[in-house]
Amino acid sequence: AEQSGLLDTIWPDISAIEARVGKPRRRLLMGESMGGLNSLVLGLSHPQHFDKVAALCPNVYQDSPFASLSQIRAAMVRTGAEPGIIFGIWQLARRYVSHTDAWRRISPLALIEGVAMQAASPSLYLSGGLYDRYGLYEGTELLAQRAAQRGLQTEWHPIYGGHCAIDIASLGAFLVR
Repeated sequence: AEQSGLLDTIWPDISAIEARVGKPRRRLLMGESMGGLNSLVLGLSHPQHFDKVAALCPNVYQDSPFASLSQIRAAMVRTGAEPGIIFGIWQLARRYVSHTDAWRRISPLALIEGVAMQAASPSLYLSGGLYDRYGLYEGTELLAQRAAQRGLQTEWHPIYGGHCAIDIASLGAFLVR
């Protein structure tokens, strides 16, 4: 739903599924690109319910879609993002979040500030391509730094490659530990 980005739909569905099949020993979230963002939003919004979150090239941006045009232009220069891609993401983001406060409620960079290091916090696996045309590397690296500063078990994997380049070996090792 545009008003919640489906967060209000997904969480009750998980509970309903587990009511039928039983609660798993561990809950893991994994997603790539927009799925990586969704995994982070769900995992950081309900950190006590997930053991691990793997976000591969997640759409994490330092700048809000409500930033000024000059800030967005500076972010494109800083990150090497392609203008056409950023314009499309800017339009999509503004369709699903209507103002800065709504953005903060789903921004992983804001959500991580509310996650305290505790036994119930998920471990994070974050990766990003050094040559990502979407400009995601900067925000994902910053998220990894903030998570580590908060004491969360965090693995940061900068990958030599473009959007959605994956290190399968390190991802597999993270998921099975």
